[in-house]
Amino acid sequence: MVTFERFMHSPSAFRSAFAVFLAIGWTGCANPNGKNQMNAHRHTNELVNETSPYLLQHAHNPVNWHAWNERSLAKAREENKLLLISIGYSTCHWCHVMERESFEDSTIAAFMNEHFVSIKVDREERPDIDHIYMQAVQMMTGRGGWPLNCIALPDGKPLFGGTYFPREQWLEALKQIAQAWAGDPDRCRKYADEVTAGIRQASLVQPSGDALEIVTKEGLAEAVRSWSATFDPEHGGPDRAPKFPMPVNYRFLLRYHYHTGDRSVLEHVSLTLNRMAMGGIYDAVGGGFARYSTDAEWKVPHFEKMLYDNAQLVSLYADAFRATGNPLYKSVVYETLAFVARELTDNQGGFYSALDADSEGEEGKFYVWTRDEIDSLLGDHASLFSDVYNINKHGLWEHGNHILLRRASHEVLAEKHKLGMAEYLQILESCREKLLSAREQRIRPGLDDKVITSWNALMITACCDAFDAFREPRFLAAAEKAMGYIEKNLMSDDRVFHSTHPSVASAGKKPAVMAFLDDMALLTRAYLSLYESTGKASHLMAARHMADAAIDGFFDDASGMFRFTHDDGESLIAPKIEMEDNVIPSSNSVMAGNLFRLSRHLDRVAYEKTARHMLSSVRQYQASYPSAFANWHMLALDFLYPFHELVVTGKEAEAGIRDIRSRYLPNVTTAMAESESELPLLKGRFVPGQTLVYVCTNKSCRLPVPDTQKALGLVEK
Repeated sequence: MVTFERFMHSPSAFRSAFAVFLAIGWTGCANPNGKNQMNAHRHTNELVNETSPYLLQHAHNPVNWHAWNERSLAKAREENKLLLISIGYSTCHWCHVMERESFEDSTIAAFMNEHFVSIKVDREERPDIDHIYMQAVQMMTGRGGWPLNCIALPDGKPLFGGTYFPREQWLEALKQIAQAWAGDPDRCRKYADEVTAGIRQASLVQPSGDALEIVTKEGLAEAVRSWSATFDPEHGGPDRAPKFPMPVNYRFLLRYHYHTGDRSVLEHVSLTLNRMAMGGIYDAVGGGFARYSTDAEWKVPHFEKMLYDNAQLVSLYADAFRATGNPLYKSVVYETLAFVARELTDNQGGFYSALDADSEGEEGKFYVWTRDEIDSLLGDHASLFSDVYNINKHGLWEHGNHILLRRASHEVLAEKHKLGMAEYLQILESCREKLLSAREQRIRPGLDDKVITSWNALMITACCDAFDAFREPRFLAAAEKAMGYIEKNLMSDDRVFHSTHPSVASAGKKPAVMAFLDDMALLTRAYLSLYESTGKASHLMAARHMADAAIDGFFDDASGMFRFTHDDGESLIAPKIEMEDNVIPSSNSVMAGNLFRLSRHLDRVAYEKTARHMLSSVRQYQASYPSAFANWHMLALDFLYPFHELVVTGKEAEAGIRDIRSRYLPNVTTAMAESESELPLLKGRFVPGQTLVYVCTNKSCRLPVPDTQKALGLVEK
């Protein structure tokens, strides 16, 4: 653990860390209803008035926690006390370990209460605050993660920080810092000013200039070659552990294969998707993916399930099905969306945020099985199921429990057991239903029931992607219902909000925190997805409105990029301009992609110019760190290779669009109308009594053809 004195003298204190450390532990919610149980607790602090499940977990610590608000910050300034900013989220395992060891300890709490104004932050509610202090800790220590604990001056400038601290180290660090602040505040201010200057410097973006040069085809090929050196040829994914599903990476690689024909890339994507779907990271009983695998084989998950992972993996597997026709990918999409509908969906249609890894104080207890349980529940079919899902030495985890995973395809296993495929699958489905029913009787993991705009937008897009791939009406219905939830509960008078909670929504109240750029960007993309899947002009107009609102409120003229926070939002110590794609693609790369597609639908040259300008600004990074710019790479493909608009008009327009969108055509955007329309792509293209398909490229359209098959023959890669 880095001490305060080491921080103050470390020559590497200001080196920039390129990406947030991702290997995070998670655990269950302690008490999401704490504010209704005040009389049952010895201590109650101000967090009892919050709605965040994470903040409520700390509402009965002896620490006098405050939420991040102007009142709390003013208290620090007025009392000249240091801020102790502790950041985490409801399913963070080591957050709760530190809570048990330190924040529930009366001695440590008394010291914190005397010397600091202690503030708890849910990083999912306030990603802007998390970014600032994560960057500070990375600069000071060279790593990051959660829990994130940062001590700052009363004005918010960071002074000291780290992640998880054992009890004695935490107390010793607090004593050193309190002593330094009392004895030499000028030295503390000087150091905090230097850290803050480093954060601000790291947030600067070099504008691209007038040339608007973007990465070339050759540059992109070199980036993929260097990236491929890190591929795991045996298990898929990266050649290291832990392994995180990175959906945006594999969506790019699929598109790259589409345009270049690079078979090695397709083989890597297929291997990765197959191994994830058959591995322990995938819930073979209930559907859906865990956050990551702790090992290189995708066997042992960290058992929490996040909405944002599952949304993007649905989109990825829907893409992969359209590209390859692999039936495994279809089952993954259907099962994952069934899980989301069953366990992460509000009755009004919004999507909840996460399920914990733990139940009854044990990680994974809800999801694993003993051999005796399998035998008892499945009877005559236990032997087949145990062979398929490795209730044996390979699937054994700990304490006699097994993680369900496959090592062979269903085709191979059905042949091994001398069963026809239909009978084999029917038996397995019956077994899964029995296990799911039995599992529902267990004590469930905690649920984080926040509804976050950006994550819901990801799931809306995922439902549209699944609908396009499989033409399943309930997928589109779920997307439209969720958008209705957002419009009702997270929008008001042209304002968009970041997150809400069922208790807030049911009371008819609006949230307090305005949307961040990722909310605006992903919501714009979700409206575009709904428009292309349904042809409803209202969705396209909403997408345009969201994009224009983002330009008006978030665009930074100096850098040519978008700031993460709104002009009218709370002023923090440094701006955030998010460029690097991570588990979720960066808000700027999503906005640039939106503007490119909107420029095609609405004939807005300014949109395309802005998108190209943004893309040119990241050109210098794309080759050196390709996996952190995968969503930018996808936009580069749209500029570097032919991009088409397919327009279908007439009485069979919907059927024509369904046919087109069921195919893997990543370089195509679509529009349809069954009557005359004033939209730029559709205007003047309707002829009564006829169904016509137009293929347009670079603002030039070929003569219309009468059916989609002929039109598809005109689409160039």
